[in-house]
Amino acid sequence: MEKEEATSTESIPLLTPYTMKTFHLSHRVVLAPLSRLRSYNFTAQPHAILYYKQRTTKGGLLIGEASGISDTAQGLPNTPGIWKKEHVEAWRPIVDGVHENGGIIFCQLWHSGRVSNTCFQPNGRSPISSTNKPIQNQQFIGGSGDADSQYSPPHRLTIDEISNVINDFRTAARNAMEAGFDGVEIHGANGYLVDQFMKDQVNDRTDQYGGSLENRCRFPLEVVQAISEEIGCERVGMRLSPFANYNDSADSDPHSLGVFMAEALSQLRIAYCHVIQPRMVTQFERVETRDSLASMRKAFKGTFIVAGGYYDREEANRVIENGEADLVAFGRAFLANPDLPRRFRLNAPLNMYDRSTFYTDDPVVGYTDYPFLEDPV
Repeated sequence: MEKEEATSTESIPLLTPYTMKTFHLSHRVVLAPLSRLRSYNFTAQPHAILYYKQRTTKGGLLIGEASGISDTAQGLPNTPGIWKKEHVEAWRPIVDGVHENGGIIFCQLWHSGRVSNTCFQPNGRSPISSTNKPIQNQQFIGGSGDADSQYSPPHRLTIDEISNVINDFRTAARNAMEAGFDGVEIHGANGYLVDQFMKDQVNDRTDQYGGSLENRCRFPLEVVQAISEEIGCERVGMRLSPFANYNDSADSDPHSLGVFMAEALSQLRIAYCHVIQPRMVTQFERVETRDSLASMRKAFKGTFIVAGGYYDREEANRVIENGEADLVAFGRAFLANPDLPRRFRLNAPLNMYDRSTFYTDDPVVGYTDYPFLEDPV
């Protein structure tokens, strides 16, 4: 195998080392945060140890699946939490497994906001949001379409309640550190709670958290500041999707929104900004567009990660080679190819993913059963 690795191909841009704050990465292939819906009772499970270890390389960066910050955060079945001691204890062996294989793993902190149902909420209360407007376009990542997947009308957060949610993010970040994570990524994309504050097609507030671009971005930036104070800005990343309309969450001027957030996050000196490409208007399909992330890339002075529709090494190589990003996050490709960096190094064929098993609750099928490259005899 050593001979195969040494003689396969010359080093490609995607597989060159990179330093992100205090983290020394051996390559630029990142595991994107993927909802896997296999964490029963909102608690990470032992079968996740194998899943993450399979996708770990020495010096590789993994971003864990969206983890709820509080008992109001969940919007899907079988998603993990990070708000209770038992959640911390459940995550610890998973994180340890990644570290045993030499990897670096961030915990994605998530609040679904209005992308939820009363059945997921404590005492059957309404989901919370920046608004009391319900989602009109009911599109579900699991495709179940049953009653539990219908989004309930939300409760508009009061000023005091917003402060409580910011504190929930802070506590969740502290819990993630206790579980051994190397850092956290704030989920500010995909139409979830943080995104609901930023987007002017959702946020209809008339107080200091609504109206102007600066006001709409106040809550996201206060979350970043609180977490940075708690664990250090060098251990904080943020995911954004200014151009997307996931979960009925669009903005009338996504370019200005993206640049404003990139500049503000740069001033807060966080580790990275992780942005979904404009071509991913929905979570499911790529579309052709003239929009680009060039202005956001220029505005953010830290590590810039791009995601959204990347599957082959050629396109990702061009992104790195052209300086459009520092790192590239892969979702479906990394799911179906647990040894993705090695396949890229060898320019080997990729397994095709099976979309029908993305969101099942099976602990093996579509989770840890994708094959590795066979070693030569």
